[in-house]
Amino acid sequence: MRAVVLALSLVLVTGQSFHFAPEFAPGKTFVYKYEAVMMSGMPADGLAKAGIKFSSKVFISADSENVYLLKLVEPEFYEFSGISSKDHFIRAEKLTASMAPQFATPIKFEYVNGVVGKIFAPEGVSTMVLNIYRGILNVFQMNIKKTHNVYELQEAGAQGVCKTLYAISEDEKAERILLTKTRDLNNCQEKIIKDLGLAYMVKCDNCQQNSKNLRGATAFNYVLKPVANGIMILEATVNELIQFSPFTEINGATQMQTRQILVFHEVQNVPLVAVEAQYFHHGSLKYEFSNEIFQMPIQLFKVNNVRQTLNDLVENTLERVREDAPQKFLELIQLLRSARYEDLEIMWNYCKKRPVYRQWFLDAIPAIGTAASLRFIKEKFMIDDLRVSEVAQALVASTHLVTANSETIKIFEALIDNNKIKENAVLSQIALLGFGTMVSKYCKEQAHCPSELLKPIQDLLAEAVTKQDIQAIILLLKVLGNAGHPTSLKPITKLLPIHGTAAVTLPMTVHADAIMALTNIAQTEPRMIQDLALQLYMDKALHPELRMLACIVLFETRPAIGLVTTLANIVKSEENLQVASFTFSHMKSMTKSTAAIHASLAAACNVAIKILSPKLNRLSLKYSKAIHMDIYKSPLMLGAASSTFFINDAATTLPRSFMTKTSAYIAGAAANVLELGIRTEGLQEALLKNPTLINNLDRMSKMKRVIKAISELRNIPARTPLASVYVKLFGQEIAFANFDKGVIDQVLAYISHPSIETITKSAFRYMMAGVSLNYVKPLLASEMRRIMPTAAGLPMELSLYTAAVAAAGVQVKFATSPAIPENFKLAHLLETDILLETEVKPSLAVNTFAVMGINTAMIQAGTMSKAKFNSILPAKITARLDIKEGNYKFEVLPVPENVAAVHFETFAVATNIEDLTAAKITPIISDQAVQSVSGEMHKSETDSSNAASTSQSSEIAFQAGAFSKPIIKPRMSKFDKKYCAKVFGFGLKCCLKVATDNAAFIRDIALYKLVGKHSVTLSLKPIGGEPIERLEMEIQIGPKAVEKLIEQINLSEEEITEVKPVLKKLMKILAPEMTNVTSTSSSSSSSSRHGISSSSSSATRHGSSSSRSSSSGSLRRSLRSSSASSLASFFSGSSSSSQASTHLSKQIVVDKFQKNHNKQAVNSQGPSVITSRSRSSGSSFEAVYRKNKFLGNDLVPTFSIIIRVILADKKVTGYQLAAYLDKPTARIQVILAPLSDENFKLCADGIMLSKHKVTAKITWGAECKQYDTLITAETGLVGPSPAVRLRVAWNKLPSAFKENAQKVYKKIPAFMTTGWIKTKDENSVKQLSLTLVATSSRTINIIWKTPTRSVYSLAWYLPISLPLEELKGLAPFDGFIDTAHFIITKAGTAECSMKKDALTTFNNKRFRNDMPLSCYQVLVKDCTDEMKFMVLQKKDKTGQNHVNVKVADIDIDLSQNNTEIIVKVNGVEIPFNNLPYHHLTAKILISQNRDGVSIYAPSLGLHEVFFDKDSLKVKVVDWMKGQTCGLCGKADGEVRQEFRTPNQRVTKNIVSFAHSWVMVADSCRDTSECRMRLETVQLENQTIFQGQESKCFSVEPVLRCLSGCFPVMTTALTVGFHCLPADSNSNLSVGLSSTIDKSIDLRETIVAHLACSCTAQCA
Repeated sequence: MRAVVLALSLVLVTGQSFHFAPEFAPGKTFVYKYEAVMMSGMPADGLAKAGIKFSSKVFISADSENVYLLKLVEPEFYEFSGISSKDHFIRAEKLTASMAPQFATPIKFEYVNGVVGKIFAPEGVSTMVLNIYRGILNVFQMNIKKTHNVYELQEAGAQGVCKTLYAISEDEKAERILLTKTRDLNNCQEKIIKDLGLAYMVKCDNCQQNSKNLRGATAFNYVLKPVANGIMILEATVNELIQFSPFTEINGATQMQTRQILVFHEVQNVPLVAVEAQYFHHGSLKYEFSNEIFQMPIQLFKVNNVRQTLNDLVENTLERVREDAPQKFLELIQLLRSARYEDLEIMWNYCKKRPVYRQWFLDAIPAIGTAASLRFIKEKFMIDDLRVSEVAQALVASTHLVTANSETIKIFEALIDNNKIKENAVLSQIALLGFGTMVSKYCKEQAHCPSELLKPIQDLLAEAVTKQDIQAIILLLKVLGNAGHPTSLKPITKLLPIHGTAAVTLPMTVHADAIMALTNIAQTEPRMIQDLALQLYMDKALHPELRMLACIVLFETRPAIGLVTTLANIVKSEENLQVASFTFSHMKSMTKSTAAIHASLAAACNVAIKILSPKLNRLSLKYSKAIHMDIYKSPLMLGAASSTFFINDAATTLPRSFMTKTSAYIAGAAANVLELGIRTEGLQEALLKNPTLINNLDRMSKMKRVIKAISELRNIPARTPLASVYVKLFGQEIAFANFDKGVIDQVLAYISHPSIETITKSAFRYMMAGVSLNYVKPLLASEMRRIMPTAAGLPMELSLYTAAVAAAGVQVKFATSPAIPENFKLAHLLETDILLETEVKPSLAVNTFAVMGINTAMIQAGTMSKAKFNSILPAKITARLDIKEGNYKFEVLPVPENVAAVHFETFAVATNIEDLTAAKITPIISDQAVQSVSGEMHKSETDSSNAASTSQSSEIAFQAGAFSKPIIKPRMSKFDKKYCAKVFGFGLKCCLKVATDNAAFIRDIALYKLVGKHSVTLSLKPIGGEPIERLEMEIQIGPKAVEKLIEQINLSEEEITEVKPVLKKLMKILAPEMTNVTSTSSSSSSSSRHGISSSSSSATRHGSSSSRSSSSGSLRRSLRSSSASSLASFFSGSSSSSQASTHLSKQIVVDKFQKNHNKQAVNSQGPSVITSRSRSSGSSFEAVYRKNKFLGNDLVPTFSIIIRVILADKKVTGYQLAAYLDKPTARIQVILAPLSDENFKLCADGIMLSKHKVTAKITWGAECKQYDTLITAETGLVGPSPAVRLRVAWNKLPSAFKENAQKVYKKIPAFMTTGWIKTKDENSVKQLSLTLVATSSRTINIIWKTPTRSVYSLAWYLPISLPLEELKGLAPFDGFIDTAHFIITKAGTAECSMKKDALTTFNNKRFRNDMPLSCYQVLVKDCTDEMKFMVLQKKDKTGQNHVNVKVADIDIDLSQNNTEIIVKVNGVEIPFNNLPYHHLTAKILISQNRDGVSIYAPSLGLHEVFFDKDSLKVKVVDWMKGQTCGLCGKADGEVRQEFRTPNQRVTKNIVSFAHSWVMVADSCRDTSECRMRLETVQLENQTIFQGQESKCFSVEPVLRCLSGCFPVMTTALTVGFHCLPADSNSNLSVGLSSTIDKSIDLRETIVAHLACSCTAQCA
């Protein structure tokens, strides 16, 4: 501590106070030498880097108390781009001279106790120069404590207020104080940083725990000398390192290294003098951003010539887009950013009357990203300079490209208040949604976001709620959802259907949008949203869809394990299966997530899912599902995810709502890229139902009178026909549309309007005049930037830019021969020869730039990666359509060679604005780099060798190093290959060239593999070298097809010639093993030459021998006991088998496949090609095939297709296809042959042997005799069930078929084969068989057989019904449209059936229904206010069933008289002979169906009512699911809520449920024979409830006889009772309405009446 003691001694001698801070004595000038070096690049030696060096002398002199002058003398700028060990800094003379005047002016700064305060400078000093001064003053910033040698504090600096560690020591000999301080740039209270274009990114905290993408630290080392009144800095060295990695740090990082050296030079006795100018306050030590915010780090521009850049862009995209067009577009954006608003006006006047220039200019305006662009769009629209479409496009782009600040928000606010914007619904929607997005972007950049920003929207929302303007409410909710401000939670909550709010009366679409508006708020305030979302989810009175939306929002908050477990406990007791299925599937899919951002949520779901029953996993696809899939590579911090939500509420075929979104994970952040949502509520019903009779007043009155007999019936609101769609980009909704019934009707009316023909004619006339279009669309796809200061005061930037330019030139010429008249009809075109010439030139260029380095408006230096993609596919297509002659000819020319190319390169660049021509660009990997690394690697090897052998002299070692060969880069770092696929018939080859030259030879990690040069090129080239002139395709239909054939087709009967004996001997000598293989193969081939014809009979024999009896129960038991295994062994000949598979093979017994084809052959009376029932499929086919192998011998082709490739030397290659049709034998033959000397052909021969069987033989190879296969598809029966079978048999196949089949089976995931039964069998050799057995209209069995394996998958549930009866020709309707409509509606029907007293509901719940005698029960009815249909049933005193169907405006009575069924319509009996009966106006049909009668009214929701002597079946269409009620239930799949009474109360007592749907009588005067009513019954016995005597009343209806009647049949019934104190005056037995909503206090068994006998006293 000698230096400290010396300092204190001086204090005592002089009697003055001593400060541990630099001291600058008045009247003197302290001179320092200063140098700052900033280098950007990879840390490995030998790779190119770029940097800047600044040096000067620093003069400091006292000006007044605590205020000092600072001046830089002899400033010098240097640039560097190259390899540090080889290249040197180059002086930037022009830049130095340009900047020197600004440095000549000294600045002032406050300095007290080592802390820099305010900074003052005259007007002429730029912000960049002031920041350089700040970098120097940052070195003088010191907070030295007298009492501590090691301490920490948050210290202000040029980069913000960051955590700084001080360590003080001393050098006693030199009497110096050594001070070291280290600043952690990742631990700052206030960090100076500017993010642009990152508002949509969500930071992943979990990703940054172990590895940060951006790290930085600064180390200061001082040598201090104690002086009289303080200390003097003799030397200061600053080392700063900022590193960035797009991956984890272990996979490499690029870095920005800053080094500052400040060395004391001398003290001059002449003080500095300030200039005679006013000094203004310019902030403090903290860095201030200047015009680098508007400066792209890609390139510098000195000449501001926007017009020249525009001209270059237009010229570069006339024919095709050049690869540098995106960079030129970025140049245009940069120039417009630096332009004044007046300059924009001038350029607009130049461009607005030039269409191409206008488009380029308007596409660039939003990309400026400033308030000037919004102001320009607004003002030009106000004066009608812009069209609505142009404004809409510009506003959407501006919303995402313009920087959000107070000025831009005010412009958007003015837009939404503008009357001209309000008048246009599209622009108003875009402006409002854009306003919400701008607020969201602004708030993400501010520490505190004012709530007043959203006050205009909240006021508009309150006004819309008052006016009940639903569309306005929905729009404003979406605006608040885009903004995502926490203060929006209150107005959104007011629109949620929670307890106590008036929003319950609002439509459910409003509630749904209100819940989804919480999504963005969840990112900033997850705790608040979790409480609200959980409250909504737990409210079981809410619609299931709203609860599922609340579940989505809840998972967006990424809840902790406690909340997820709570959710699982709720699901455990959940009665609604839609909600339970959705939540369970959401949890289960999240357990499989590997993304770091979901790590804690995935772990929580993995625990919670074990609480729930595995039965939920077996729910079918008709229940709501949530599916999340992602792929994430932790070492690369890279991944993608997709979430899809299917929301249903009634188990219909079409989901009620569908949402899907994609997310991306990159560099420790996540972004929701795209989201799409579609709602189809009521749409299916609106399209399929018949609305003509629904609003008939007489019908409605009649239905209401009938249903009045049902007590306390509560109807379900009818679905409002509505379809809607929305699109979100980066979590922000950019567009949405609602389509109600009116819009749909307008569209249908427009399509069917006669004006469509007029429009078509106008289009033809327009094309005949010639069409020429040139479309160009530039796009700034991404601009993500992070700007932060370095220790030296210059800004460092990390940025990613992507720009694209797409263009398409289209020219169309249209001509007809003969010329069509002015008022032609479309039918005239069928008699016309049409010539259509189209030239299309689509091209695309994309440039992506990734930069890390110094970026200012004056100088740039950094590392840049540039990726270029360009594609061009020009095509000139000429089409000649002679419809009358059946000739169609197409020509395509020319064929492009280079289709697409991707190039990627990384380099170091340094440039300055004053000398742009001297810009130096160095590839990051060059020959110098390789030599440098090789030399160092060799040096390390040499050093190791010298250390190991001391006998070797240094001279020898030097010589070995000097003459050693350079190290060759390993294969993994340099790669250049070309892959080509040849199509000889067309004379073309498609080539993919891949080349890479990266830095993996230094370190084999991801980042080093990425940097360097990479390229991928796709090209099409002719095989022979001659360029292709054009491609031609000609189609000829009709008799002239034979004239177009070029190559004569001759299918000879001779077999392919074998190898000559001489060659066989030669092969035996040269390769005996090949000879053995050949002979074996030959003998095998010859022995199986006729294997196809015998394979079927072989299979039949095997099947019959192994099939004796079948039991579906045993199959299902086998299914449960089996386990999944790989299918890769299906094609292998392995004979090993486990005991389990052997056991299974003994259990499985399958019925024989009985062919319908054979039955038809027996029953057929006319002549047939098939003459014997006993013939197999192969022999039947062969019988036809042998008669005439080639149909061309007797027939001309039905059509022919010629594809020609014409080379420049006029040589022709290609293929011809001829198709022959023999109608008498129902045979078609297709032959494909090359237009060359090859003998390769492909022949396909198909015969329809009957309507139940089709057989096709495909042969190919030399003269169609090298390979062959036989394909047979036929229908039949497996047991009693209809089935279809597909068989594929072969003689010889290419070996590649087998290899590829094995590869495909190996790639089948194991979970896809779960539950399959697999056995090892000896099936037919060289044959595959797939059989589908329809065990019911909803389930199928699958049987798959290979030569060595059999696979059985049983009871596959289908989401739709199979039209089995209709496929048999039993459709009830005759017309095609009516039949198609019937089949479509049947596919999703729900069925309820009753056989005797056993009733099966729509949801497949079975119970015994003890029907009361003579009283109708509601079996099923339309429970909406429309009451489209009703089905009633009753049992009379004789036990006969009666059914009454009320549909449309008719009553249909079905009853049984002995063995006959009586049908009455509106009381009039219709004899069976007069059936079918058709309604006059509605699509209602009554027809005989086997031994019963069926009623069909699918357009009214009632698909079928079937009645016979034993059973009754009712089917409702898909869109009626969830809207029915009665004994059959709601058909909504909710089996846990099946027994719902008319008042919508769920009861667990089946008898009480059945009795609640009895249509009771009011009195004996009622016209019906029913003499019962539903009553509230009081318990007769004395009841003690909760310790006091009570009277209890049933809360569920009890069926009792009318007054004056007595029961003759009763049943026991357990019902719930509500109890009141015995002394209470309340009497709940007055009516059902008084007890309907009461709680159940206890359950007791009482007696209910089923039949009554009445006396004369019955009134």
